[in-house]
Amino acid sequence: MALKSTIYKANVSIADIDHGYYADHALTLARHPSETDERMMVRLVALAINAYKLQSVCQGDATLAFGAGMSDPDEPDVVLRDFTQACQMWIEVGQPEDKPIIKACGKSTEVMVYSFNHATPIWWKGIESKLTRARNLSVWQLPSGATQELAAMAQRSMQLQATVQEGSVMISDGQSTVNVEPVRLM
Repeated sequence: MALKSTIYKANVSIADIDHGYYADHALTLARHPSETDERMMVRLVALAINAYKLQSVCQGDATLAFGAGMSDPDEPDVVLRDFTQACQMWIEVGQPEDKPIIKACGKSTEVMVYSFNHATPIWWKGIESKLTRARNLSVWQLPSGATQELAAMAQRSMQLQATVQEGSVMISDGQSTVNVEPVRLM
C-alpha cells in the first residue's frame, strides 16, 4: 500500500519591501512521504520570494500555488499561472537534471531552480554548461545552514512572517527567525 502525503497548513504574511508587495497567503503543503521538512520549507521560501509576481507579472489575476512536485516529475514545485492558465513561472527545488529544466523552460515564461544542498557547487559544475541556452532560467543556491534552521520550524500548522528586503528573506514563526540569502548561480 502506498504511503500518503502529510498535509501542512501555513498562514504566511509576506512583506516584500523590495517590490512593494504585502499580502497574507493561506497555503496548503502536501509533503510527499520521501520529502524532508527542509525541502518542504524551501518550497515555501521560494513561493514567498516570488509572490510579488502575482502583481508585477499578472496584475493580480493569477494563481500562485504549490505544484505536484515530487508526486509528478512533469509538474513544478511552485507555479504561477495567469488567468488563461498559461504558466508564467515554474519553480523547481533541489538539484534536478538538465533535461527536465530545459523542458520546463519550453513550458513557462520564467523558470527558477532553488538548490539548498551543501553539494550544490558540485551539482552546478556538472550541469551548468548544458543550460547555457536557457534564457528564461535562473538558478539560486540557498545556504544549507539556513535551510536546516527552516526545517526546525516545520509544523503541521504554521503562522509565519516572510520579509523580503535587499534580495534576502527573513522567515519568522514568532519564536525564532531565519535569514535566507539566496546566491544567484545563473
